[in-house]
Amino acid sequence: MPTQYGYIRVSTQEQHDDRQRIALAEAGVSSKQLFIDKQSGKDFDRPQYQRLLRKLKPGDTLVVKSIDRLGRNYAEIQEQWRILTKEIGIDICVLDMPLLDTKKDKDLTGTLIADIVLQLLSYVAETERTMIRQRQAEGIAAAKARGKTWGKPKRQLDKKFFDALAAWKAGEITCTQAAESCGMTLSNFRYHARKHA
Repeated sequence: MPTQYGYIRVSTQEQHDDRQRIALAEAGVSSKQLFIDKQSGKDFDRPQYQRLLRKLKPGDTLVVKSIDRLGRNYAEIQEQWRILTKEIGIDICVLDMPLLDTKKDKDLTGTLIADIVLQLLSYVAETERTMIRQRQAEGIAAAKARGKTWGKPKRQLDKKFFDALAAWKAGEITCTQAAESCGMTLSNFRYHARKHA
């Protein structure tokens, strides 16, 4: 008996998949048949997608909310579509684009229209991914130009450190005592001591 599966993808662990879950539930996909990945759509090397591929058999249906949830790489979306529909022999239903429902219009004209729409939407999905990366890079460059920095701020070494360093070098105190006297961990004190040797 053919099974209807749903595939959900969000790009990061922090993103929510609620909209996709609701849409797939409304399309009749059982929550037991959902496969969810929380990672980029740049390629198809995703654990849940690969698990889904192993489950699919001829006659099954794969439901996704939109083509960019399947992936964001033009060539790879085309290739996966071919593998799914031709090699495995399943139907695909893209909820946001009714023209991409392989259960309908299986004649030559329907197939041609689906192929054209798929190419266009795959192109748009990859272009959007490229634009996201470009906007990120521009945002980072603008933030750097404003003086924004990332990561832990560098510790400013004060008189206490240099006094402790001098006392340690003179053999008056141990390295542990020197670190404690200037409020540093031992490894941090050693790191800065090597830099100021």
